[in-house]
Amino acid sequence: MREALSRGRTHPDHESEYRALYQRDRDRIVHSAAFRRLQYKTQVFVSVMEGDYYRNRLTHTLEVTQIARTLARALGLNEDLAEALALAHDLGHGPFGHSGEHALNVEMRSEGGFDHNAQGLRVVDLLEQRYARFPGLNLTYETREGYAKNYVRGAGAATRQDARTTRAERPRLALGFAPDESPTLEVQLVGHADEIAYDTHDLDDGLVSGALSDEQVRVVPLWRQAEDQVVAEYSVLKDDQRLRWRTVVRRLIATLVNDLLAETRRRLDAQDIRSLEDVRKAENELVCFSATLAPRKLELETFLMDNFYLSPRVREKTELWQERLRKLFAAYRNNPALLPDEHRRRAQTKGESLDRVICDYVAGMTDRFATRQWERLAIAD
Repeated sequence: MREALSRGRTHPDHESEYRALYQRDRDRIVHSAAFRRLQYKTQVFVSVMEGDYYRNRLTHTLEVTQIARTLARALGLNEDLAEALALAHDLGHGPFGHSGEHALNVEMRSEGGFDHNAQGLRVVDLLEQRYARFPGLNLTYETREGYAKNYVRGAGAATRQDARTTRAERPRLALGFAPDESPTLEVQLVGHADEIAYDTHDLDDGLVSGALSDEQVRVVPLWRQAEDQVVAEYSVLKDDQRLRWRTVVRRLIATLVNDLLAETRRRLDAQDIRSLEDVRKAENELVCFSATLAPRKLELETFLMDNFYLSPRVREKTELWQERLRKLFAAYRNNPALLPDEHRRRAQTKGESLDRVICDYVAGMTDRFATRQWERLAIAD
């Protein structure tokens, strides 16, 4: 994606003398309130209950960004755009991970449900208030387009796999993007960087927490192969469990990255992709894992779903907050006076439904703030 071919910003804006187009997108994202709040939002473990070691949305986002920049540089793509896309990709997530998203989806069914991709677009287009000239961050079309890749209307994805759809199933038009186009290579790349990050780092968190065991993860062929390789190379790993886990995770990341690069290059050559127009017209995804590795990666993700994301260790905390967020939502619906003044004004003067305003407010909460609001309203009851 060359900046000269950008479709620009929604609102007129000045140019920078020393920063390129997508660099400015990146900077606006990093300085946003929504980005800062990611540090107190659940990735898998609820940090306010489980401790500070485990990934949160912010640390996950930074890990995705590093992988995306590596991939973009290796493929000769636009590294600034890839970085901006990666930094923005989780801004629409609410508190308490996928349980929180499920709760919001239930409460918003009358308005088409809740999806964190569509919510992320609302955040950068409308909800962030930092500029007098326009609402939102006024990001470029290409950075905003990242939210369309995995958007599923009304899905309220509660699992990792729920968000995976074919091109034909992606309602890009619902988010205001050209419906018959494929996304840029940078958008495709960041989607897979996200998968690489959570597939591997969630394993690390699961093992360190005790939610997963050595015996369990060795059932996964990708893990077992990587572990055999690193133990053969470094005998010290036989007796150092924590270091062995970390080494295997690094090897898995390298395996996935190398395969993605090789398969992507093969597809670009096989389909004679030479321009952005060629990418836009492509019927199938161009940044992809090989036919050999993709099913093994899916085995890993299925294992994580069955043994980690849906495990009692995780669900006993997140399901508690799934119900609490619904009750919190209902409290604001029953008594809008509990909402901050700025949110009440939106419902009164801008023609937005009360449920939409409440959803924006609750989805923007951190785990810690949602906890305090719950305690305050519970005391009030």
